[in-house]
Amino acid sequence: MGQIASEVERRLANLGFVLPEPAAPLANYVPAVRSGALLLISGQLPLGPDGKLAEDHVGKVGAGVDEAAASQAAALCALNCLAQARAHLGDLDRIGRCLRLGGFINCAEDFTRLAVVMNGASDLMATALGERGTHARSTVGVAQLPLGACVEVEAIFEITP
Repeated sequence: MGQIASEVERRLANLGFVLPEPAAPLANYVPAVRSGALLLISGQLPLGPDGKLAEDHVGKVGAGVDEAAASQAAALCALNCLAQARAHLGDLDRIGRCLRLGGFINCAEDFTRLAVVMNGASDLMATALGERGTHARSTVGVAQLPLGACVEVEAIFEITP
């Protein structure tokens, strides 16, 4: 196995995370768009290293999917956002800052702990990028997500030259 060149990837590897191959789009969109110093990452699902959703990441949070599994799913989504960024940039150390994460939680109508679920993504981003990983965010409960996933996360990164 080759040496990891990126400091961000070394941090993740030290915690047991390996960036997966970036997922191909499920419909008519691109996974990332760069505009000036911004890199916008399309919503990422909690696909595992095998490119599939784990059984405990399918369904509604608060009605079949527990909060802890959903938080782990959000962390996987954030990891997949970083995988898309690496595919687009070649080096995650080019990320100057994570500006924003957007989280969509497929949840039961009465589930209100959306922020706790989304902390999985925020915590992973802060771990991976350090101070550059602090970000603004939105978290929204939704009725359904692609493939029945319990969480989807999108990201906006500021890129350094």
